[in-house]
Amino acid sequence: FDYLTKSCISLSLFRTVAAEVRKQVSRDYGSPQLSKKRGGLPLTEVVEPVDYEEYVSSHAPAVELGPLRQLMEFPQDDLELLPMEKECTTLEPPLSLDPRVRDALAVYTDDWLVIQRKYQRYSTTYTPLNSERQRERQRGLVKQTFELDEDDSKRRSVSLDETPRGSWASSIFDLKNSSPDALLPSVLERTAAEDMDHRNTEARLQGRHSDLMGLYPPPDEDEAVERCSAPEVPKEHCGQRIMVKCLSLKFEIEIEPIFGTLALYDIKEKKKISENFYFDLNSDQMKGLLKPHTPHIAISTLARSAIFSITYPSADIFLVIKLEKVLQQGDIGDCCEPYMVMKESDSSKHKEKLEKVRLQAEQACSRLGQFRMPFAWTAIHLINIVSSVGGLDRSDPDSDSERKSHGTWNERKKKAFERMSVGDDMCNFATFRPATLTVTNFFKQEGDRLSDEDLYKFLADMRRPSSVLRRLRPVTAHLKIDISPAPDLPHYCLSPELLHIKPYPDLRVRPTKEVQEFPARCVYTPHTTYRNLLYVYPQSLNFSSRQGSVRNIAVKVQFMAGEDPSQALPVIFGKSSCAEFMKEAYTPVIYHNKSPEFYEEMKMKIPANLTDNHHLLFTFYHISCQPKQNTPLETPVGYTVSTLLHLLDDILWQVQLPGMKWVDNHKGVFNVEVTAASSVHTQDPHLDKFFTLVYVLEEYSFPFRLKDVIITEANMEGELKASMAALRGALLDTCVRFLHQLLNKLIQLIVYPPVIAAQIEFYIMHKNLEGNLDQHGRNNLLVSYIHYCFRLPTSYEMPMQYATLSRATARPSSLHLSRSKSISNSNPDLASTPVSPDEEVQRIIGSKLLHEELALQWVVSTSTVREAALQQAWFFFQLMTKSMAHHLFLTSKLDSPRRQRFPDRFVDDIAALVCAISADIASRYHKDVELVERLNTSLAFFLNDLLSLMDRGFVFNLIRSYYKQVSFTPFPSQNPSSLNALRMDFTRIVCSHEHYVCSWILLKSGSAFSSMVQDQGVATMFELSVPFRQQHFLSGLLLTELSLILDPDGEGFFFLHKKAISAVHSLLCSHDADPRYSDPQVRAHVAQLYLPLIPIVMETLHQLHDFSDSSPARVRHASAHTDDADPDGSNTISQSVAMAIAGSPLPHAKANAFALPTAGRQSSSLSAECSRTLLVCFLWVLKNADAALLERWVSDLSVLQINRLLDLLHLCVSCFEYKGKKTLERINSLTFKKSQDMKARLEEAILGTIGARQEMVRRCRERSPYGSQENVRWRKNVTHWRQNADRVDKSKAEVEQESVVDGNLATEASLIVLDTLEIIVKTVVASELKESLLGGVLRVLLHSMAGNQSALFLQHCFTTQRALVFKFPEMLFEEDTELCADLCLRLLRHCSSSVGSVRSHASASLYLLMRQNFEIGNNFARVKMQVTMSLSSLVGTSQNFNEEHLRRSLKTILTYAEEDLELRDTPFPEQVQDLVFNLHMILTDTVKMKEHQQDPEMLIDLMYRIAKGYQNSPDLRLTWLQNMAGKHSERGNHAEAAHCLVHSAALVAEYLNMLEDCRYLPIGCVTFQHVSSNVLEESAVSDDVLSPEEEGICAGKYFSESGLVGLLEQAAASFNMAAMYEAINEVYKILLPIHEANRDFKKLATVHGKLHDAFNKVYNQRMFGTYFRVGFYGCRFGDLDEQEFVYKEPSITKLAEISHRLEEFYSERFGDEVVEIIKDSNPVDKHKLDANKAYLQITYVEPHFDTYELKERITYFDKNYNLRTFMYCTPFTLDGRAHGDLCEQYKRKTILTTSHAFPYIKTRINVIHKEEIILVPMEVAIEDMQKKTQELAFATNQDPADSKMLQMVLQGCVGTTVNQGPLEVAQVFLSDIPNDPKLFRHHNKLRLCFKDFTKRCEDALRKNKALIGPDQKEYHKELERNYNKLKDALGPLINQLKILYRFASFSLRNSYSRSSLRRVDC
Repeated sequence: FDYLTKSCISLSLFRTVAAEVRKQVSRDYGSPQLSKKRGGLPLTEVVEPVDYEEYVSSHAPAVELGPLRQLMEFPQDDLELLPMEKECTTLEPPLSLDPRVRDALAVYTDDWLVIQRKYQRYSTTYTPLNSERQRERQRGLVKQTFELDEDDSKRRSVSLDETPRGSWASSIFDLKNSSPDALLPSVLERTAAEDMDHRNTEARLQGRHSDLMGLYPPPDEDEAVERCSAPEVPKEHCGQRIMVKCLSLKFEIEIEPIFGTLALYDIKEKKKISENFYFDLNSDQMKGLLKPHTPHIAISTLARSAIFSITYPSADIFLVIKLEKVLQQGDIGDCCEPYMVMKESDSSKHKEKLEKVRLQAEQACSRLGQFRMPFAWTAIHLINIVSSVGGLDRSDPDSDSERKSHGTWNERKKKAFERMSVGDDMCNFATFRPATLTVTNFFKQEGDRLSDEDLYKFLADMRRPSSVLRRLRPVTAHLKIDISPAPDLPHYCLSPELLHIKPYPDLRVRPTKEVQEFPARCVYTPHTTYRNLLYVYPQSLNFSSRQGSVRNIAVKVQFMAGEDPSQALPVIFGKSSCAEFMKEAYTPVIYHNKSPEFYEEMKMKIPANLTDNHHLLFTFYHISCQPKQNTPLETPVGYTVSTLLHLLDDILWQVQLPGMKWVDNHKGVFNVEVTAASSVHTQDPHLDKFFTLVYVLEEYSFPFRLKDVIITEANMEGELKASMAALRGALLDTCVRFLHQLLNKLIQLIVYPPVIAAQIEFYIMHKNLEGNLDQHGRNNLLVSYIHYCFRLPTSYEMPMQYATLSRATARPSSLHLSRSKSISNSNPDLASTPVSPDEEVQRIIGSKLLHEELALQWVVSTSTVREAALQQAWFFFQLMTKSMAHHLFLTSKLDSPRRQRFPDRFVDDIAALVCAISADIASRYHKDVELVERLNTSLAFFLNDLLSLMDRGFVFNLIRSYYKQVSFTPFPSQNPSSLNALRMDFTRIVCSHEHYVCSWILLKSGSAFSSMVQDQGVATMFELSVPFRQQHFLSGLLLTELSLILDPDGEGFFFLHKKAISAVHSLLCSHDADPRYSDPQVRAHVAQLYLPLIPIVMETLHQLHDFSDSSPARVRHASAHTDDADPDGSNTISQSVAMAIAGSPLPHAKANAFALPTAGRQSSSLSAECSRTLLVCFLWVLKNADAALLERWVSDLSVLQINRLLDLLHLCVSCFEYKGKKTLERINSLTFKKSQDMKARLEEAILGTIGARQEMVRRCRERSPYGSQENVRWRKNVTHWRQNADRVDKSKAEVEQESVVDGNLATEASLIVLDTLEIIVKTVVASELKESLLGGVLRVLLHSMAGNQSALFLQHCFTTQRALVFKFPEMLFEEDTELCADLCLRLLRHCSSSVGSVRSHASASLYLLMRQNFEIGNNFARVKMQVTMSLSSLVGTSQNFNEEHLRRSLKTILTYAEEDLELRDTPFPEQVQDLVFNLHMILTDTVKMKEHQQDPEMLIDLMYRIAKGYQNSPDLRLTWLQNMAGKHSERGNHAEAAHCLVHSAALVAEYLNMLEDCRYLPIGCVTFQHVSSNVLEESAVSDDVLSPEEEGICAGKYFSESGLVGLLEQAAASFNMAAMYEAINEVYKILLPIHEANRDFKKLATVHGKLHDAFNKVYNQRMFGTYFRVGFYGCRFGDLDEQEFVYKEPSITKLAEISHRLEEFYSERFGDEVVEIIKDSNPVDKHKLDANKAYLQITYVEPHFDTYELKERITYFDKNYNLRTFMYCTPFTLDGRAHGDLCEQYKRKTILTTSHAFPYIKTRINVIHKEEIILVPMEVAIEDMQKKTQELAFATNQDPADSKMLQMVLQGCVGTTVNQGPLEVAQVFLSDIPNDPKLFRHHNKLRLCFKDFTKRCEDALRKNKALIGPDQKEYHKELERNYNKLKDALGPLINQLKILYRFASFSLRNSYSRSSLRRVDC
């Protein structure tokens, strides 16, 4: 813990120069009465506010009585004075005293005086807008229906019979049998546009959620600077409480009464931390033995249970149990002996002995019953009881332990964590499992080791495993006690003063006692109740030098009120089974000990008004244990006394007191310790002296003797000053305990000072403990004091002569005024004059007022005094505020006009004070960060309070003067953003006033203001114009700050964005939650305060996070960034931060802010969270503002501005789109904290705009108050974050509720966008550029349809869309085709919705679209084409598309056509039917596609087939090609995707060529054949089949030059991703002429740049596809049976991988037992296969090229592109085996030709041609040798050379281990000339191969010799030796060549040119 610090504030009282100082301050700081300058002020300057009071008083309210009128006026009953009764916890009052004392202790008896603002609960200051409150507001929300959340089981696919495409009959049959959705009643009616709009608007406004902010996460608590926790009611300190119940005490023998004592000891602090609790568990028989000595037993002394309080729990606390018995002859050991050896059960053995002991005990009780002797003790280590919370059934092996369970284990564990004290996990005494312990072993007391010091040694020893105590022989007993956490409100409980604590239903019930705690360390809590207890501890006595019989010594203690023995007061508390209070108490007696030590505690209740006569009397007796004749029972042997006042003043802990006759020659013989638990006596000499002097001053009781000094008027001033200076020496905890009295007296001295010319010093305690400061650095104790205790001192408290001194009076000539004039309630002896209430008020007015005095002294203070005042400014501000409010109540001025409430002099002081403090903030913000932060918030709260008390126009001027000071900084080099932050906090606090909305002027026509506004039009209401800022002064300031901070050219750091946006958000939340503003008319007026927010947000559009993009934080229009700059603002540190890290000062303004202009955007782009919050505020204004006003405003906007507004609405739709319950569940599983937040914090810390204290307070607030047990939830920076989760996993119900709230927010946001779109449509009709604007409206509408929307919103959306198409059909059917296409796509998507109502509306919209198109041009070719294309696009791309739902919608459209009477006789119904049936057939294809959704190859084949079916419909073919490209991209097949795009481009080129012959455009497919030979299939069919000029044909956006360019660029991008860089060149060859023709040099530069990159990458290592032949066999495969395909798989795919994939896929489809893989590559005999099984044969194939082709295909790319032939080899022997000897090893080469070249638009292609070549064994040998030779050649010529590779190949060719390889081949085939002449040629070829082989070996050896180092020379020699051996062996075989030629020359002419056998399958 930090120590408390004291700050001293000296207040100079220079009354005479006050006026001059005031003038000076005004001169220095500028008067708050600012000049009346008009005209357009820049935003950086603050306008002059309206004179509010003047305006209000001179203008009658502009509205009638009602909610709007209430909105305008501050209520009359705004302030309340609440005398709160001080809670009394006991049935009896704590003190009933004579009036004088009661008056002195009024601080404990007076009620609290609370002045509060009645409506402050509506402000966010004390009512936080937190998650709990938000959840309350969200109760009862209707769950919106979203298709996204509909159960997946509903998405079932309906399988249709296999019908060939084009079967109209089946299509019609299916469709006619399906049922339609419900028809919308009014769809076919013809309605006027106005009526339609009116009806739509009414429907839209029904059942809307009024509270938009209630659906949004609550404002961030971190930013809530205006939050203050309500001050706690001061109450007495209380630690953690445990209850100890003593149940029974049994010994082996019962012979005498035994008495027990319990107390707590802390052995670490070596301190007794509780008073004693006495208990008596004796039987009635035993109690009867002492009856003569205790005639009356009070019920309070029969308590057997006690409640102990522990402030500082630790593992060092013991509960010590001491037992005593009645005094008897013999020392303690002798008296314990019977208990250690005898047992009742052994009574026969010890019968006589037992009787004797019993008799002795009875005699002792009758004679010595009032005296006790120590007997035995034991201790319980509390940590052992508490820590067993960790184990459910844990028991202590040393004791018989029973456990009682209270609540479930989890509940207890949770509670334990909740109430865990900081610091020591296990030492939590507030929650643990109650334990019942049976203590069996006691230690006998040792007469010479009874002191507390000895006890601490014993206890420390007990903790050790090998305790000495354990080896001692114990006294056996059974003490059963119960230890448990104390209940919060125990019944039948007595306070330490024996008062009955509520509830106490029956006074006859045995009580529980609360035990007074003596905390181990200081406790800083002020006293609030009366307590006056004295504890006396006799410690030791030394009579060893005393002669005579002084051995059995007892000390009698009495509390005396005088000298007479009868004046002993009954104030000593009784122990157990005795009277409640006694006049005397005795210490236990230690037998035959002349210098005994004591452990006794004597507790006394001392009077409040102590006098010098009160004293303690100690009498020492010798007790005669044996009855002797003529010997009295007690013989006095000494006395001593101590006066109480002396003791309490000096807190003399160890008092060595003198006796009457000195014993032992004046040496100290008796030690006693005295402790007081008192809220009356401070026990501190400094405080005592101060209070005494103030009392003397109050009572005017001069002269007064204070110890050795006589106080007179002359030396009073000096003594008082000295005593105040000496207060610094007072113990801090004592000052805090008496804080309320101390502050009362100090404040009293300010108002009624003695006439002192110099200064008085004013002390304020400020506690620097982290736990006791709030987030504004205010001490909670002082806050509570001001709120509850402080009241204006009235003139009763001082004599009249002080009360009436005026401000400027000099020192009076005489102070000797008549005492009779003193008026005092506290002194009944004084004459008192009755006064009337008027006189009383007059007296208060006559006296000085605290707030006036404080303001004056503060203004005129200088140097150290002023500095000290600034440090604790909040205290003085709050003191002044309460003083002002109390003054208004006392003088009944609340009803008077605000200007007349306070004198001008005071108002001037306040103005000067605010000016001076504002100047301090501006001048010191860069060095005293923490102080300035505190000062700033304190000033803001002060002005917030003044708005309720003073002239509001004056307060506005104060705010203006603050702004003028703080906007200008004298330190331009310092970072100005911290000033912005201070201003922002200030504004937020001032605006948090509960009547903030009332602070603007409701204009009345005829006023100067209103005429100005009317002149300038409605625009001024929507911009931060001067009239707006004057009229709405506070909101003008707030929005101006927001506007400046969001300015993209400004230095707006993330944390500033967050601050400003959060301030607006918080205010809007509070308006929504405020019942005063629930009326829509009122809400519309409140929204007027925020109208400029709309243009502000429009201005920041390009800075907002782009929510339409799924990637992390991306700013809209990020194209402004260069490629190198990181567009993600969240990952960059702005330059300012970087410079701060580097230690250089920040650049001022924009002069050198950023080196690059593009980087400037990074610092000002908003995070996702800020953007989202700003947008929700924007929507709030749109929702609540008056629609007519918005219309007038929009009508004045330019086209550019309206487009910007539309962009903003587009963004809103994306931002608040519903993400679905599953997403929420996924986010819920993530842990969380916003990364942008972290960045903001980092910036704050680096730039020094946040103080360490504030960061500490913030951390302290975030941290659990009980340590780190709580889980902290970290939030990912997604748009869908939630602030209200404290733990990671939410329950299902919570996630459900969250999704309900989220759904409602999404719906409401979209509906607000829809409302705004309607307003825009109304206003733009008259615009010249109507078409483009309406297109923009429709785009936003389409965008909203595209997202996840609720059924409710979609119904209204479709209604609006139908109205729009109805009013402006030309927009869709004459202008932009894209809009029509998009609309058709959206409508069709919703026609397949699983929600019936959505389908109904979508079907109606689609039908009306067709009808509208038909009515314009008598056909609806455009819509027909677009709908067909849209459906193709939809079924091709949508994963969860449901054709059953779409079928119903198609049926609904048919039904509309049938029921539309107007068009029945036209061709329209028939055309509709045609279209619907065509769509239905596309659906049928879709069903098949869905069946193969998991089979990618089959799916692409189907899409390919559908696309082929549209050969005559270019638009649809294009759509399907693009669908295929999309599918390929998803699977990472970029080459195939590129080819789909190339085909698309070729198709477009073909039709563009048919339309016009354009030189620079490609002439059709032919141009593309260099890219792919497959493209020619896109060549157009003949003109008679299709004409591109026909309506609706080639109408898509791609059938244009720009469309072609787009497709080519996409193709190039896909080729790039596929690493096919050479193909990019071919694509750009087609694209470049187009750009050249268009002179588009920018694009040409880009293209050449991309080519440059591509050509550079050509040399990179690349891997293209791997190919496999897959054969399907078995009728299970249907169409695929006996089909062979070549599959293209990703590079480096192993045969096992594709086998596993296909086997697994088909096994899932047909069953595990059905699918079988054929392991070899031999031809399959169909007849040998099982008919019920499905067989797959998979073989690895390689591209095959003929020799002539290899000349063309040089590069790696050439050998992997445009592939149509593939080959695989199968080894075999003639007898059927796969492998045999060299001479019988044959090989089959199979060459496959595919229908198209790879890569193609699909990844598997049919094999259309198959050819087999069989190689004879010699040919196989030739191939092997050629391969080896090639390897050698490659290794030898490799550049750079690779010696390892070379040696590996050489070793394989000439090494001894493989010598048999080449050598054996030569010996088998070359040793003899073949018999078959056909083989001569091969024979010769093989010889040549060997010759070449040996040459290559020689080259390789030579190369190796050049590469090796000296270490490999041996290895090389070995290789050479092996080579020579091989060469020698091969020599004879190769050299037979000539003989062979001679022998065989005759037959060469007839030999086959090729002896291989060839079979061809066609």
